[in-house]
Amino acid sequence: MPVVVGVLSTPEGTRALDAAVTEAARRATALVLVPGRSDDGVQPALEAAREAGVDARLAPPSEESEFAARLVEAAERTAAEVVVIGLRRRSPVGKLILGAGAQRILLDAPCPVLAVKPES
Repeated sequence: MPVVVGVLSTPEGTRALDAAVTEAARRATALVLVPGRSDDGVQPALEAAREAGVDARLAPPSEESEFAARLVEAAERTAAEVVVIGLRRRSPVGKLILGAGAQRILLDAPCPVLAVKPES
């Protein structure tokens, strides 16, 4: 049962990828990468995981257009052990509402979700 993570070229995406590589290595399982808005960053993410000794592969292509839905679908299709997501800091008002994508993943994922906070 693999670890699933989205590949985004944002600080949150980088933190999530780092945590996912660590989780996959700790669990001695594969890492499934779900491309974000584009395929930018996918090849470096694959290489980083493989350099850490983790078996990494891309998620099968999806008809879903929404990133959160693609992550949930990848978790379902691969019987994932955990999905790793990155969260960003929010304003005091923004803290009352979790981002729509993160909320969808938390509610719809068929497995536990590891939410990685930004560096302080």
